[in-house]
Amino acid sequence: MFDVGFFELLLIGLVALLVVGPERLPKVARTAGLWLGKGRRMLSSVKADIEQEIKADELRRILEEQKRANPVHEILEDTRKTVEELKTSTESAVRPDTQRKPASQDTPPSAKSHDGSPDT
Repeated sequence: MFDVGFFELLLIGLVALLVVGPERLPKVARTAGLWLGKGRRMLSSVKADIEQEIKADELRRILEEQKRANPVHEILEDTRKTVEELKTSTESAVRPDTQRKPASQDTPPSAKSHDGSPDT
């Protein structure tokens, strides 16, 4: 963010040494470091929260686009219709087989047996 080089830091340290004094300089530097660390953590936390909100908004937008493009309820309704059609066609195909007449009624009484003699 700031372009601070070695010489700038040396100048700041020299001014701090003159203003604060050599006895209190380590304590002031430690306190400044703690505050700087807290500030960086807070800044990174805010940045992470903002990025998370942006990603959440993007995800909501994508989900809305997908809802408009290909609604799930239409797919489910089409699937239900297809299943009902298959069920109906399967039932109609199976019913004639189950409603057949018994074999004794299918053969006419004048039919001959295997040996050629008439049935009695």
